Amino acid sequence: MSTRFDLDDQEWSLIEPLLPQGLRGARRRDDRQVLNGIFYVLRTGCPWRDLPERYGSYTTCYNRYNRWTKRGVWKNIFDQLAKKSKHSLHLIDSTIVRAHRSASGAKGGELEQCIGRSRGGRTTKLHAVVDGQGRPLKFVLTGGQAHDAPVLPELLGHKKPPLAICADKAYDSRAIRQAIMDDGALSVIPCRTTNKEQIPCDQRLYRERNIVERFFCRLKDMRHIAQRFDKHADNFLSAVYLFSIRLWLNY
Repeated sequence: MSTRFDLDDQEWSLIEPLLPQGLRGARRRDDRQVLNGIFYVLRTGCPWRDLPERYGSYTTCYNRYNRWTKRGVWKNIFDQLAKKSKHSLHLIDSTIVRAHRSASGAKGGELEQCIGRSRGGRTTKLHAVVDGQGRPLKFVLTGGQAHDAPVLPELLGHKKPPLAICADKAYDSRAIRQAIMDDGALSVIPCRTTNKEQIPCDQRLYRERNIVERFFCRLKDMRHIAQRFDKHADNFLSAVYLFSIRLWLNY
């Protein structure tokens, strides 16, 4: 049976030291087997109940995924890896993800779980910043109807600020440019054609914006992310962190 979605030996050797150690409770099932099961679900988009038997009990895999989401384990591992980036160029953009009907029904309502309504129906919007090598650094989740510009300040504030931040016309505003300047970086944002004042934009750097678009294309190869099935925003974001962790392991 195919194991092409499983962690290889090199990936496992890199992620194993980052996993939680010494947690209370019964001895947990083999971490590698469980992680492989989680990645299988994320890549194929299959229901947890349809997980192949070689990964053990589907409830074990789902409970680990859910429990470690609540403990912030996936985000913590991602943050540790993202700190390694020293690239001088950051790129910001967002992408829309349609919500499956199974994503509804969480306590607090859809707005609290970052499910909104746009022309695509019930959607979630994922905002991301990646470095010049296409490695993700930070994410913010909102409802699909949310505008991009108000979210950008949440994507700034890195310990090692870049020399330049690139974004498209959706982020064209004086406030955004000032926020980027306050972060110590050059803003590479083209002006809307309707603007009376046309602020120069470094076209050479702006051509690099396809890097973040290619990241989203790779992200949506994960069918569990290409369409949202998770009721809870934190669980959906954990799927994004897990994809990003694996991306970092291969650099």
